[in-house]
Amino acid sequence: MRQTSLSRRDEADALRLAITRTARRLRQEAGSGLSPTVLATLASVERHKIVTPGELARIEGVQRPTMTRAINRLAEAGLIERREDPEDRRCSLISVSAEGHRYLAEHRSRKSAWLANLIEEMPDEDADTLARAAEILSSALEDS
Repeated sequence: MRQTSLSRRDEADALRLAITRTARRLRQEAGSGLSPTVLATLASVERHKIVTPGELARIEGVQRPTMTRAINRLAEAGLIERREDPEDRRCSLISVSAEGHRYLAEHRSRKSAWLANLIEEMPDEDADTLARAAEILSSALEDS
């Protein structure tokens, strides 16, 4: 029993390392020019449609000053739009601009293209195994 636990732990460590390296490489290949925090902020705004800076800070798990800097960077780049909250004039509402949607689509496309090229170089059996592993991992994450 202990032997199995150790091998599962070793498998988990290997998987974590592979996921981390893949995520890092995807960021490098996409070459966004934005920090991971700023890019994650833009993606969160896209997912939530319209959010306040406070909501966004909670969603991303960062302090408000960090979120303010990220929002300012996105606004300077023209990737988000800010407007006054009609219910609370002290607050602003953040949404993704047309340029922001285009930017995210291109960013995702570059990452997908790099990954597709990597998979294309694999033997078919490995590519099929990887596709199945992605399904299994996604399902496990949804269930947890």
